[in-house]
Amino acid sequence: MKNLVIVGFGGMGSYHVELVGAASGITVTGVYDIAPDRIQAATEKGLETYPSFEAVLADEKVDAVLIATPNDSHRKLAIAALEAGKHVVCEKPVTITSADLEAILTVAKKENRTFTVHQNRRWDSDFLIVRDMVQKEAKIGNVFHVESRVQGANGIPGDWRHLKAQGGGMLLDWGVHLLDQLLFMTNSNIKTVSANLSFILGDEVDDGFTSFITFENGVTALIEVGTTNYVKLPRWYVKGTEGTAVIQDWDLSGEIIAPDRTVAKVEPKPIQAGQGLTKTMAPPSEESTTRSAITPVAADMSGFYDNFASVLNGEVEPIVKNEEVHRVLRLIEAIFEAGEQNKVVDFQEEIGQVKA
Repeated sequence: MKNLVIVGFGGMGSYHVELVGAASGITVTGVYDIAPDRIQAATEKGLETYPSFEAVLADEKVDAVLIATPNDSHRKLAIAALEAGKHVVCEKPVTITSADLEAILTVAKKENRTFTVHQNRRWDSDFLIVRDMVQKEAKIGNVFHVESRVQGANGIPGDWRHLKAQGGGMLLDWGVHLLDQLLFMTNSNIKTVSANLSFILGDEVDDGFTSFITFENGVTALIEVGTTNYVKLPRWYVKGTEGTAVIQDWDLSGEIIAPDRTVAKVEPKPIQAGQGLTKTMAPPSEESTTRSAITPVAADMSGFYDNFASVLNGEVEPIVKNEEVHRVLRLIEAIFEAGEQNKVVDFQEEIGQVKA
């Protein structure tokens, strides 16, 4: 059994207690935080508390630390923990820049310690459904366009997430999830990146963004995060050569509409469209299409902490690989460049240059 201490016991830090509790081979034994109320909350859960980060690192019983602090502190804390001989789990985004991650990985390799990032939304049910469509080509044929969105109307949450120096903004907050999902399911190099960053709320960081990404295999993707949307667009909209799928939200509401190849095609009837008629934009005929519900897909991988424990035991490879995390950070940097300079960025892949 490996002992894990949580550094930063806010919303995500406390959530990890539940995640680890459902795993085998890892146990949360303690907490360090600078806020007295969070230390009190940890004490009430029966967890050991530490007076300083240095005390955590000095405790020989601690095998690993989870870093769940503001984004700008991840590099310093991770390197210190690795140099103290601890394995490290880091919340996303792992760092603000790809160069910071490279510095961490250099130390992890030198110290022969495991470093991994909690990209938890690889296990989301809605994502697993779309990943299955993309990789198996069974339900809607060869997928050639993916739209992935999360939208709300509550603005930027919290306090430090409004600050650029601490790695705030929605691209680093939610964008890192959607981009990680996209790259995890798409087997192709990125070709070009364009983007628009939103500053509607007047913060120094983006309150949302839209990015259009093209891959070398011809697949295109539209990724969007918004915090000023009082009416939300679908969570997923996916087009394939044999149909279209829409997933409205995390409740998996939606449907798949596909051509029925067992019957002869029935031409659509013209419809009234404003002050004219159109057959081109008429819905496909009911006689020559099929409709099916969105159904869950089982994850083909172990849970995050089960995997982490197995990695520490030398039994398996990590599901979240550091070269994948590095690629996502480089894509985020390209989106910032495209949005800030209003240009299309030719993305230069560096796959294989950063190792776990």
